[in-house]
Amino acid sequence: MKTSIITLGLLVLFQFSPLVQANDEGFPGRAEFPEVRVYDMKKLYEDYNKVVIVDARSKYEYETLRIKDAIHIPIAKKSFADQVVALRLKTDKPIVFYCNGRSCLKSYQSCVKADKAGVKNLYAYDAGVFEWATAYPSHAMLLGKNPMDPRDIIPKKKFKAHLLDTNKFGEKAYDLGRSRSLIIDVRDKFQRGATGFFVNKERWASLDDQAKLKNYLRQAVAEKKTLFIYDEVGKQVRWLQYTLEQEKIHDYYFMNKGARAYWDTLMKF
Repeated sequence: MKTSIITLGLLVLFQFSPLVQANDEGFPGRAEFPEVRVYDMKKLYEDYNKVVIVDARSKYEYETLRIKDAIHIPIAKKSFADQVVALRLKTDKPIVFYCNGRSCLKSYQSCVKADKAGVKNLYAYDAGVFEWATAYPSHAMLLGKNPMDPRDIIPKKKFKAHLLDTNKFGEKAYDLGRSRSLIIDVRDKFQRGATGFFVNKERWASLDDQAKLKNYLRQAVAEKKTLFIYDEVGKQVRWLQYTLEQEKIHDYYFMNKGARAYWDTLMKF
């Protein structure tokens, strides 16, 4: 009898807990990280002032589009665990990590890593920043603007319209020649290594080096050159597209799936 009462109590708790998702469809990370508790988007909005929201993405992503008032602690940094521990010492509120969207795993990974560092009361908001910005533009920032206009979110269709596969990327850039094209490698120094793929024909400007990157972009516009830009796996350039559109640059292409795909192509020959 006692066991039945306890079981019933647990069922009631999970049935009515606003943090528990009954339907995990569309959230592939939940099966991979069953130990991570998740926050529903509507509930996160209701609890906005009762939690600490942490953006676990890169600096460039954070500065482009983010949840308003979110703290930036990138999971890729070595200091991630120390920063989360320091944050916990300042507050006893639940800490909610988020990243780009439902297929992004950084929110879950952040919870796991922070838990191993001894930090408790952690959650993942796994619907991601795009869904949040669309639903609650008054609580989002796009390129430093708040409130933002959801119509300014670049649709996937427009992003895909600027993608070229690895072969066409190089072919088109070379066909135009140096006088009419500018190739830019926007990977960081660790991803790039000693050199890029288009020796003597490309420029290197990491996404973290905004001043250098914008100089190249404006140079291309002034010289009426078509931009050919690639990153490591084809995901970071989606964020760069916001800068390009803000600068009113429309003559550009990205390498589909980035440098890794280009390397794989080279290895086939």
